Amino acid sequence: MPNPPRLRAAALTAAALLLASALAACGDDDSGDRDLTAQKLTWRDCPAPSQAQGGGGSPSPLPDDGTWQCAKMKAPRDWDEPEGDTIDIELIRVRTTAPEDRRIGSLIFNFGGPGGSGVTTLPAFGSSYETLRTRYDLVSFDPRGVGRSAPVWCEDDQQLDAYFQQDASPDDAAERTEFLDSTKEFNSACEKNSGAMLPHVSTTEAARDLELMRQVLGDDRLHYFGISYGTELGGVYAHLFPEKVGRAVFDAVVDPTQNPEQGSLAQAKGFQLALGNFAEDCVSRVEDCPIGDTAEDVENRIAKLLKDLDSKPIKGIFPRELTQATATSGILQALYSKDLWPYLTEGLEQAYDGDGSTLMLLSDALNGRSENGEYNNSTAANVSINCADDKPRYTPAFVEDRLPEFRAASELFGDPLAWSLLSCTDWPVAGAADHPDVSAPGAAPILVVGNTGDPATPYEGARKMAQALGDGVGVEMTYRGEGHGAYESDNKCVRDAVNGYLLDGKVPTAGTVCS
Repeated sequence: MPNPPRLRAAALTAAALLLASALAACGDDDSGDRDLTAQKLTWRDCPAPSQAQGGGGSPSPLPDDGTWQCAKMKAPRDWDEPEGDTIDIELIRVRTTAPEDRRIGSLIFNFGGPGGSGVTTLPAFGSSYETLRTRYDLVSFDPRGVGRSAPVWCEDDQQLDAYFQQDASPDDAAERTEFLDSTKEFNSACEKNSGAMLPHVSTTEAARDLELMRQVLGDDRLHYFGISYGTELGGVYAHLFPEKVGRAVFDAVVDPTQNPEQGSLAQAKGFQLALGNFAEDCVSRVEDCPIGDTAEDVENRIAKLLKDLDSKPIKGIFPRELTQATATSGILQALYSKDLWPYLTEGLEQAYDGDGSTLMLLSDALNGRSENGEYNNSTAANVSINCADDKPRYTPAFVEDRLPEFRAASELFGDPLAWSLLSCTDWPVAGAADHPDVSAPGAAPILVVGNTGDPATPYEGARKMAQALGDGVGVEMTYRGEGHGAYESDNKCVRDAVNGYLLDGKVPTAGTVCS
């Protein structure tokens, strides 16, 4: 499912993706006979994250001598020409606490985006997976085009500031022209700065990297934990290599049957649902809700704020102002997790008094901007991967025709999510398909966990994924909760089911419900 660049869903990675120093794409001319499956990884202490990865310090150790190690795996730049040039895929791991006779193998994580750096995200959330470390080495990676894995780059920091502040829901012909010009300029910058990689960042090629990774790590089967877009990547892998699927969990599940238009419309409904749940939660508390007397009042005041910001931005983080677009993305970021709802309440309360700084901080987290004004490459990677995957190329006339349905789905989010469908219109590389093929007959059971309150990957996608994987493969499970994903909610029922499958091979009963 596409995550619109101006409203990009950074999934669980936003807080971990800050910036440091710039990194160019890496590639080697390794043409000639070689067997990449026989390569030996050189594990080393992990360096501080690069600018493309989000910056910050080197990852802190976990308990029990849990030292993080990094390595580079060589993969073909173009899997259709496996003897041609190679790129480096950056990996990170922490070894299991188990003795060798209890070790299952490696458990590989992808945290979504697309465009999120697994090398920075796994350590940021590493303590959440300590139970799984009792039998697995925990492993993640930067997918091709992301972070330190031949990163794609588009616009510079100053250009991205303007890109994200610009009106993402044009109201008239002049604003529409400005929006279309901005999108075309962004896509042209991608071609100029990363043209050689753009044809080679598809999910299919990333899935082939996963298969190479399995072999290089020495595992008979791929044990996998995919979150958000990571479920799509896992589904494509299962389709290509069903006999190599080990124990796998899909959490915050992408609907693989939807085209980009259907996916964006579902997200409009999902975020509107989450906004309503946020409003209900605020007014249900014992103390007065500071941003509205009723849930309807909360939503109406937010709608009025966004309407007012369209013509009159307010103070943000100097020298930037909070515009309608940045306020909208800040609200979206907060709806990803119930833990962020108090910050959304605070940010809205401040904004009503003319201070947009907290909403802008949330917006910056979603868009991958650090406090020093540098952006990681998650936006460039997000657009590049989506446009490599998605075949449809929509027109302004198509979007205008669909606006009424998007607005019916969400007064607040419908317009920008509809206009985001134009992100790939002028893209220099053709997209692969209307939607991914994840059918995987013969694969081992895959646990598919859907969250009823998930805004970015709505609950219905879990059932569609389980059905598309095939009978006896997709095992659907429901979590009745809020936020993007279920395992990170710390719900004991969810944790026990996921841990029981990954650690002991106990497949939950299909249709299990946790609340």
